[in-house]
Amino acid sequence: MANGCFALVPMIAFHLLHSQSPDAFREPLRGFREGLKDAGYVEGKNIAIEYRFADNQLDRLSELAADLVRRRVAVIVTGGGPAPAFAAKSATATIPIVFTIGDDPVRLGLVATLARPGGNVTGTSFVVTELATKRLELLREMVPAITHVAVLVNPTEASNTEATLKDLKTAARLMGLEITVLKASTSREINAAFATVERDRPAAMFVAPDAFFVTRRVQLALLAMLHRIPVIYPIRPFAEAGGLMSYGTSLTDAYRQTGRYTGRIVRGAKPADLPVARATKFEFVINAETARLLGLSMPPTLLSVADEVIE
Repeated sequence: MANGCFALVPMIAFHLLHSQSPDAFREPLRGFREGLKDAGYVEGKNIAIEYRFADNQLDRLSELAADLVRRRVAVIVTGGGPAPAFAAKSATATIPIVFTIGDDPVRLGLVATLARPGGNVTGTSFVVTELATKRLELLREMVPAITHVAVLVNPTEASNTEATLKDLKTAARLMGLEITVLKASTSREINAAFATVERDRPAAMFVAPDAFFVTRRVQLALLAMLHRIPVIYPIRPFAEAGGLMSYGTSLTDAYRQTGRYTGRIVRGAKPADLPVARATKFEFVINAETARLLGLSMPPTLLSVADEVIE
């Protein structure tokens, strides 16, 4: 510039463990950008975002996090499970980190306490595992005659699996339901799990919260239709991909809170002083077309409480 002045545009690293591109992951990103806007920042105007996606390859996370640290970004924002947050935390003790995860960050060891996170890490925790009972209730309301439910979990995500099964087994016992646990951490193992469904014929399926399952949501929806089994999923993207129904935290709302925190940190707030936020908006989505193809009659009570019915 003629007067020798220049403007330093802060750079945020938005680091996600997802196979999708930013455009494909549009709703959470829209929420994140809205949160930034709430804090006074607009991408491309007064802030830049550096995107990194691990394509669901956990061994790439350390490399990606190290690259972001070398670039001296203003903030690292992680999503898609706790693994990216831990990779970022291992890479830097000084650059602020804002996570979005569906688990208890205190139990995981990411922060000291929810009220006073300490260190350079804070973020948003959205409930996924604790909603297992509610999802099972919705599934039985959609398919009242069920007595046997298959539960698909990812054995590599031990904390999510343990918490989900603990709540689910208690609820199933009270509801008089038999539970069969199926495990899958690869696309081939998902196919094998559905082959087990074909053999054992449970009346319905429950898919546990897991970042890998989100990346395989189309495969899951197609297999559920092929085997004609009603399935409930943890978040909206599954229903959008053709899954029967989902109940869980609004990812858009959770990432909006993350965007707000990120903006506050860019303005000078310290992560240690920002309590971990809890997402509070939940949504129940039914895919009506999938229900019709499965030959299900949707109860009026379910339709009345659904946040959205996809036609």
